[in-house]
Amino acid sequence: MATTADIRNGLCINHNGEPWKIESFQHVKPGKGPAFVRTKIRNLNTGRLLDNTFTSGFKIDIIRIENRK
Repeated sequence: MATTADIRNGLCINHNGEPWKIESFQHVKPGKGPAFVRTKIRNLNTGRLLDNTFTSGFKIDIIRIENRK
């Protein structure tokens, strides 16, 4: 298990039982309230792009993906 501090572009994660690849992320520290990470993630099965927000410290599952040659 990793946290939102480990998020990087190109990282593959398991979210809601499906594999997703992080296309881009932005760490946001608002003046009021807790910090959060705004991400754009792509579903590796369907190709769908999703805007998602993770609160700071949220636990994520990093998965390992191998490419076929």
